[in-house]
Amino acid sequence: MIFYKMEMTKEKGEDMSQLPKDPVMLLSYINTQLRDFYPSLEEFCSAADVPQEDIIKSLERISYTYDRDKNQFA
Repeated sequence: MIFYKMEMTKEKGEDMSQLPKDPVMLLSYINTQLRDFYPSLEEFCSAADVPQEDIIKSLERISYTYDRDKNQFA
């Protein structure tokens, strides 16, 4: 599976609101984006143009919370 930085796909005119709906897939996608491209969840959400609270709530349903120090959901 190939992951791209959100800004790269934005330049191609793709709809950035199409994040994975499945919480486990979302977890994998977000953590990869945070690890490889973004220094914080805030910056990822800004680039993806998605509310941070939506991501946090979705991943809380599977008992994951954002760890600022590690910059990942754990």
